[in-house]
Amino acid sequence: MLNIRILSACWAFACLAGTAAASADIDYPPQIKLTLEQRCMVCHGCYDAPCQLKLDAREGLERGASKDKVYDGTRLLTANLTRLFEDAKTTSQWRKKGFYPVLDDSDAENGVLLRMLALKQQHPLPEAAILPESFDFSLDRQQQCPKPEEFDTFARDYPLWGMPYGFPGLSDAEQQSLVEWLREGAPGVSRPGFSPEESAAVALWETFFNRRGLKEQLVARYIYEHLFTADIYFAELEGPPRFFKLVRSRTPPGEEVDIIATRRPYDSPGKGGFFYRLQALKTSILDKRHMPYALGSARMERWNTLFFAPAYDVTALPGYKTGVASNPFVAFRELPVEARYKFMLDEAQFTIMAYIKGPVCRGQVALNVIDDHFWVVFAEPDVIDPAQNAEFLARESANMRLPVAEGGLLSTLVSWREYARGQRKFLKAKSRLLDQVLNDGNTPVNVDLIWDGDGTNDNAALTIFRHNDSASVVKGLVGQTPKTAWVITYSLLERIHYLLVAGFDVYGNVAHQLETRLYMDFLRMEGEYNFLVFMPENKRKDLRDFWYREASPDAKEYVLGKKAYIRPDSAIRYSTANPVQEFFRDLAPRLPDSGKTRYLPVHAVLSSLQALSGKPFSFMPEVSFVHVPDAVGSQGVYTIIHNSAYLNNTQLFQEDKRRLPVEDTLTVARGLIGSYPNMFFQVRENQLAGFVFAIKALASEEDYARLVADYGVRRTDPGFWKVSDGLYEYYRQDQPVEAGLFDLNRYENR
Repeated sequence: MLNIRILSACWAFACLAGTAAASADIDYPPQIKLTLEQRCMVCHGCYDAPCQLKLDAREGLERGASKDKVYDGTRLLTANLTRLFEDAKTTSQWRKKGFYPVLDDSDAENGVLLRMLALKQQHPLPEAAILPESFDFSLDRQQQCPKPEEFDTFARDYPLWGMPYGFPGLSDAEQQSLVEWLREGAPGVSRPGFSPEESAAVALWETFFNRRGLKEQLVARYIYEHLFTADIYFAELEGPPRFFKLVRSRTPPGEEVDIIATRRPYDSPGKGGFFYRLQALKTSILDKRHMPYALGSARMERWNTLFFAPAYDVTALPGYKTGVASNPFVAFRELPVEARYKFMLDEAQFTIMAYIKGPVCRGQVALNVIDDHFWVVFAEPDVIDPAQNAEFLARESANMRLPVAEGGLLSTLVSWREYARGQRKFLKAKSRLLDQVLNDGNTPVNVDLIWDGDGTNDNAALTIFRHNDSASVVKGLVGQTPKTAWVITYSLLERIHYLLVAGFDVYGNVAHQLETRLYMDFLRMEGEYNFLVFMPENKRKDLRDFWYREASPDAKEYVLGKKAYIRPDSAIRYSTANPVQEFFRDLAPRLPDSGKTRYLPVHAVLSSLQALSGKPFSFMPEVSFVHVPDAVGSQGVYTIIHNSAYLNNTQLFQEDKRRLPVEDTLTVARGLIGSYPNMFFQVRENQLAGFVFAIKALASEEDYARLVADYGVRRTDPGFWKVSDGLYEYYRQDQPVEAGLFDLNRYENR
């Protein structure tokens, strides 16, 4: 039951807040929405939607399309913001920002969207397994975004580019219902209003976030800056969850939300007061940006324990000047460090996932700084974490200053040198403190220094998979033992969040994106540095050098230092030549068993792929979904993830020159991992042995083409949509809170 004391106070804010606003919202009609979700939103659903045509909400359809790209790693100037629901509120305002209509109010037949559908019917896909090179499926392809008056020329030049682009067309029934709806003017229906229980929960939490004491305001600001990307739901309410966004609004609870649109969550909300509000999500759920976060009585009790039970004073609220607001060690220095750390640890997967998914929907520039497969664990907050000491953090806050989106390329290079000097100073100070605490305090360096999830929290260990320019984060130690691992402390976790989530601007210029990538190098190396503390002293340099083959001496210095920052030897008794594997073998009994429960067991034939490495695996897609149609129960769906190997990850460019295909591996998991499937395979159970043998024997693109011909579902396959719909339905049934629509922009044409 929710906190009754706060609930009784919520009536001052009107417990039925939001009901009228929710009822006034317009959505797609149900059957039309189903077609748009599974045929259109799988490509047109986020900032990376072609031509910025975001169809994940009816407001996006009315907004229309734009010839400007959101993702542009070469722009010298910061781009104008075009966030749906935030940066303009009316169609006329979007027209002033350069968006043009895809519907035609005066003559529906002239609408670009209707004509795109007709073009597909007139020119279906050619009868070929692999589409010709005239189809460009590259992520940064040159987009064709015809305005109504340009459509005839577009249709003449690109007759095969009707919608859905590069996939089979709609069924007759889907085409007919969609065309009729568009001809009628694309009418909408009202979204359902809040239930009394939802209204009460919204009012309860808005009361919690808007209390006026200094401590309460600072805690609310901290929570907001960490949860602004979350899809919040009320875990204790029955039925399918409704998701909400935590926003800053000019209007108080009880009135319609009026979002204060700022570039970053820590930017000034402007003059006058503001309120934290829960606004119902108006878009369909897309897996690539969906990060559910539960609120309920247990959460409120936990936050009260963390932030309000300890005795401490907040003497003043921090301002919004960049130097303060972008540095959490300055802005929130009066909040207990232990409370901040435990707040993030409680939902560590969400905290890490925010920089993998985040609000930007595409793998950020910092993703090529991480390995394709590695494990993450966390420093135990109740035993030792030198970087968690409040005094230490305050003293070192200048050395942990984070990049902000200001300046150009020249200032970026100057700033990088400053960050490099600051990181060296921080690591040396941290190492001295670590040495002092471990040696003088007689604290052994063993697995007891790793957070065990307090015995029940399955966020204690995470697996991160990088899929080239996207990534996934799952709970547990999934897959074979990786090459490297991170141990994350509070200060590192906080900096990752403020660098790659709160402070990252997808509309920023090339200098901002470069600076972010360069700084993330330091954070990766610090996580690896923390892990090396647990390795035997005589193996640390060898491990570091293996991780950083052919890297510059300067890069290696940040991991161990010229004279080795790390001095205390590990108290773990290692007996083999693989200390990484031994460490996790000893640690595993301390961790909640989340990964094994969800991602195992894997079919024995498929799991044999995890015991090998080699060049054959380099031909496999980044993410493959495997459907075994005649398997029993949950044994019918798997994910095969291709983990590419590199000499090192210290360089921004020339990734191909650092590739090591002979060390590539595959991870096989039960269920679905990844928002961007590259290939679907359908393999009957009696074919699994042949399927696995064919993968192990891959030696050329021709071999891979035969594998797909025998078992794959190409984008040209007439049955493609049936398989895609079936996998999504499995996901929705298997993980009803987590599931979202897959993104098919990266589906292969091989």
